[in-house]
Amino acid sequence: MREVLEPELVPAEPEQWQRIGQEVSRQLDFQPGKFFWRETVRPKYVRRAQRELPPVIAPAPERVADHSLAAPGLLAHLLVSKYADHLPYYRQEQMFWQRHGVFIARQQMVQWTAQSVRLLSGITDCLKQELRQSGYVQVDETPVRYQDPMLVGRCGQGYLWTGLVPGQCVVYEWHVSRAARCLESLLGGGFAGKLQCDGYSAYPAFGKGNPALQLFGCWAHARRNFFEGLEQALAVAGWVLKQIGLLYRWEEQCRQSRAGPGAREALRASHHRMVVARLQRALNRLQPRYLPQSPMGQAISYARNQWPALARFLEHGEVELDNNLVENAIRPTAIGKKNWLFFGSAEAGQRSAVMYTLIANCRLHGVEPSAYLKDVLQRLPRTTNQAVAQLTPLRWKNAQRAPVQLAA
Repeated sequence: MREVLEPELVPAEPEQWQRIGQEVSRQLDFQPGKFFWRETVRPKYVRRAQRELPPVIAPAPERVADHSLAAPGLLAHLLVSKYADHLPYYRQEQMFWQRHGVFIARQQMVQWTAQSVRLLSGITDCLKQELRQSGYVQVDETPVRYQDPMLVGRCGQGYLWTGLVPGQCVVYEWHVSRAARCLESLLGGGFAGKLQCDGYSAYPAFGKGNPALQLFGCWAHARRNFFEGLEQALAVAGWVLKQIGLLYRWEEQCRQSRAGPGAREALRASHHRMVVARLQRALNRLQPRYLPQSPMGQAISYARNQWPALARFLEHGEVELDNNLVENAIRPTAIGKKNWLFFGSAEAGQRSAVMYTLIANCRLHGVEPSAYLKDVLQRLPRTTNQAVAQLTPLRWKNAQRAPVQLAA
């Protein structure tokens, strides 16, 4: 495939110019099923009547990295295969060589990934700003091992922290810690709004001294504990699960009818509230019957300790019953861990957080990630900092749908 770039001056006065040569640059590109070289030809010209003047040539197109052989199509394929299809680079190296006779070392793939992430991180910064400006965020974290040169013979333990605004955006951040300061990095120190999470102590520590922050509990975590208590107390745990099931049944009815926050809040006042009050009375009576470390004892203690946060959803129709949405966003990374096992370094964890953020937002808004990444990697080298915000997956999708304005 060849592309010829003529200088702007030549087509206007073609008789005034004589072609004296050309510069040819090549990029290795990819489309499903084959590799091919993408050549960019830039002919050189001098004026016939003024040969002493310097020749003219079209400027070279911007690239993801100077002198890189990888075209945006190939880079997009590598990134989607790694972060959406969970194929480690060593497997991609084998596939390219065995199926296509093209050898690309995995070390080269890592370098290309780092160069791509350097540009793409500007988009994730914009998504993080959207997250921080939202009034309602769900947050969770998942452990991921990583190779640490300071640890001999074993991997370190890091965490992918995930923040999600339902229906709007998802953001991942990588930290080697599980402390509350990680939330400050993700949400900002003065986050004001509603934060839905599990019972991990870092969340109330993050909200301590911030009256503008409201914590909301997760009924899925509370329900999960009572499932573990079924073997110990089948009748009691079954009754509790049945009551929680009523809450979920009514929430499903709201989703099916596409009820808005006002309608959900009204239904919760008339239906959910009586069940929540009944559960609270029952758990207060049941706690003395079970040892604190027994499955039922732990389930009851967790629910009672979290009760103010668990019951707070009743007054806020925009808040979900649980934070399953953010757990679903994390789930693909758990699948990936079975293939790549651990991050190669702490820096690899940060690169992964950037790519998981973009892939998850593509999935959230129904955007095909290969087409998206190929397009933005073509555009980013010449995009200003002010225009980067227009390249988030949702805005990119809306721009693709916008009708083309034809000149009169």
